[in-house]
Formats: sequence, structure tokens, C-alpha cells
Amino acid sequence: MDALLAALADPARWRLVSLLAEQSRSVGVLAQLTDARQPQTTKHLQTLERAGVVTSRRTGQRRIYTLRSAPLRELAAALGQLADLRDQADGPHATHDRYGLSVRAERLAAQNPGWADGRAFGFHRSLAGPPELVWRHLTEAALLAPWWTPQDLRASALVFEARPGGRIVQEYRDAEDVHDTNPVAGRAEGVVDDVRTGEHLTYRLSPLLPDGRPAFTAHVSMDLGPADTGTDLDVHWRITDSTVESADFVAGIETGFGQSLDKLAATLDTYAHETSTSTTDTGSTK
Repeated sequence: MDALLAALADPARWRLVSLLAEQSRSVGVLAQLTDARQPQTTKHLQTLERAGVVTSRRTGQRRIYTLRSAPLRELAAALGQLADLRDQADGPHATHDRYGLSVRAERLAAQNPGWADGRAFGFHRSLAGPPELVWRHLTEAALLAPWWTPQDLRASALVFEARPGGRIVQEYRDAEDVHDTNPVAGRAEGVVDDVRTGEHLTYRLSPLLPDGRPAFTAHVSMDLGPADTGTDLDVHWRITDSTVESADFVAGIETGFGQSLDKLAATLDTYAHETSTSTTDTGSTK
């Protein structure tokens, strides 16, 4: 495939392929049709033949070249698969495209400081596991770090002191930057306001702009309650102190935090399944 792509990348060779798609032709005729010298045309055709897209045979004093359709169809199929992967309805690109539309809209709205103040977002998730387990995943840094970022990011540093006045520090990087070689993708700092263990948590968190200033302040409230299937979690976001430069951050809240909660739900589902399997296996052994 690499040889084929390299061969087709040259405009002169692409022109030869187009002419051979119409019919088989000799080197001399192809040189005339492309206004090129015959040795140069022969060299291009040899490159195409090595790539497997054309074949040749000698007839008398002429060498006739013929286009092979199979490599082109294979290339078209491979390109089609890439396009389908990119355009899958619920794939990463769909999320990125939605974010791009949201960014454009928020940038238009962000004309003055305070432009997003009072903006609110609500989230609800029914989670596997009892409230005390969910609480640990909301407040213990080791359990919080794996889910508390959107899909394409990871927490590279995290402090969460689950007490009134406790510090919050969140630093995150690209998920695929496993060696921390690229610049930090973002940082947020905040403080815990209220804690009722297993029931209620409120905190303030501010993502930082590149110059270190807060982009805005998010007032986040989390309420947990027991449910038949585990725990109901309700989260409420409210924005204050929004700067003009905060548009890109605000645009990502609904999608980004929703993705984070989905990761939390998946983590707890896995934990519940593993616990159930372990219990079943223990019972069978007995």
C-alpha cells in the first residue's frame, strides 16, 4: 500500500494512470499524450509497475502498458474504511465536531467579562455500588484520577482534600502522552466548601488560563442517594467570574464532564461485575 500511495502521489504518474484507465497504451503514445519525453515516461511507468498498479508486455517493437484495477479498488476500500471510522455516529470525531460548534457559539457570546455568569449545568447518573463506594471515587485522589477527565485527557497530578477548606489541584495531559513529554494540557485549582460523607459534596474549581488567571469559577454541588440499583448521583454546576477568554472552557463543560461521569459509571460497573463474579466463585468453591 505504501508503494502504491507513493507512486500515485506524483501528478505525472497520476496522469498516466488516468490515461491507462481509458485503455491500454504504448509508451510512445503515453509520452505524446502527456507532452513528456519517452525516457521520462518509461521511468514513471516502471515505478507504477513496481507498485503493482500497471503491467506491461512487449508487442513487436512496442511495450504496451495496462492498468490493474484490483490495487485501486483495495486502496479505495481502505480509504472508505478510514472515512467511515472518522464519521461513525458516536465516535471521538463526532464529539470533537460538536465541541467545535459549541466553541464557535460561545466565542460569539463572550464579549464582556461576566458573560457566562449564572450559566448552570445539571447531570444525573445511576451508578452501581452503594453510596459509600461512590463517595470514595468522588473524594479519594487515587480513585478520582482515572475518571475525572474527558476521554482524550488524563490526570497527571491530582490533590483533593475532602474537608471544608481543603485544596483541589487538577493537572491534566493528553491521554496518549504517557511519558509526560508534551506541555501540560491544562490545570485547575479550587477549594472544598462542604462535606457530608456519603451524602453531599460542594466545591469551587477554576480552570486556569495560560497566563495563570482563573478562566471562571465553577460552583459544583454533588448529592448522593441510595437507589435500588446502587446510587443516584446528581451534580449541579454554576458559573461565576467568567472572563472573555473562558469561552473554550465553557464550551466543553457539558460534553467533557458528561464524559467523565460516563467513565465513572463504567468503572463502577466493572467493579460491581468483578465483585459479583468473585462472590459467585467463592460460593461455588464452598
